Amino acid sequence: MSAPPGPAAERREVAVVAFAQSDHARDTAEVSEAELLLPVLQDALGQAGLRAGEVDFTCSGSSDYLAGRAFSFTMALDSVGAWPPIAESHVETDGAWALYEAWVKLLTGAAETALVYAYGKSSSGAVRDVLTRQLDPYYLAPLWPDSVSLAALQAQALIDAGDTDEAALAGIAARARTDAAANPHARHSGPVPPGDYVVQPLRTADCPPVTDGAAAVVLAAGDTARRLCDRPAWIRGMDHRIEAHALGVRDLTDSPSTRLAADRAGAFEQPVDTAELHAPFTAQEVVLRKALRLDDRVRINPSGGALAANPMMATGLIRIGEAAEAVRRGASRRALAHATSGPCLQQNLVAVLEGDPR
Repeated sequence: MSAPPGPAAERREVAVVAFAQSDHARDTAEVSEAELLLPVLQDALGQAGLRAGEVDFTCSGSSDYLAGRAFSFTMALDSVGAWPPIAESHVETDGAWALYEAWVKLLTGAAETALVYAYGKSSSGAVRDVLTRQLDPYYLAPLWPDSVSLAALQAQALIDAGDTDEAALAGIAARARTDAAANPHARHSGPVPPGDYVVQPLRTADCPPVTDGAAAVVLAAGDTARRLCDRPAWIRGMDHRIEAHALGVRDLTDSPSTRLAADRAGAFEQPVDTAELHAPFTAQEVVLRKALRLDDRVRINPSGGALAANPMMATGLIRIGEAAEAVRRGASRRALAHATSGPCLQQNLVAVLEGDPR
């Protein structure tokens, strides 16, 4: 689904005005989803100078499969508050898609402000097995190929095509963990050895850490954004696309859906200087850099990305939040954020963010 029709100049301006995330951890069994979320929501709203009852629209992203129970997101609503009543929606996927829904809501004029949040407790079960439920239920899911094995197939396809090798993948992992040393919320940071093979050719460092965590973003339109934030990160474009469901009909070394989403979001109209890519596996960064035409002049994942912390269902939203923060603090003039869901980069969302000219 693309943005509402009409030239960008005729659309309402919508910006990220606040972003908060938890200190991501391996296991948060001692707290509920609502308890995990509450300080994050309070932080994001506090940055914008808002209370929950003053937000026009609330949208969340999570997965019942991770929680192991149906309609688990209703319990997390306790962190938002039971009164006053709110206009609320939920998506059963990464919170980046909840942000897309909220963005459209603001573009249409149906709201001036929105609170978007997402959370995931990957430690609750065997996440590699849980993610098999995303697969085609007739031909693929009965074989139980786990998420790491499928990512290894993609990595091997890239190696066979000459697009990368194991040494280059190790370099991506090392760069991500080194950059994460400056991120107080990261789970892993600092120098890391490649480790043993998990599924060849992927080693431990090529794979994302099991992570529990949450994130929240506040959106606002036009003059409201300028009132709530000294330097809003304006969303200049956003789009999301999907690959064919059957992995056997896809070229795993390329991501046409990412390229199309980026084109529709306006990412190729001007160069970007920063890119926050949702690449849970090192080989997927290779695919995304090619699809998004990112050269060595672009700073990739200065936060450390999903290799430093991967709270399922919140990682994509965090990429948008991190890109927005780079713009808001003046570290980036034009940033790209990417989110993915499904096996081997099946679904992809791209957003472009800019600050006001100084």
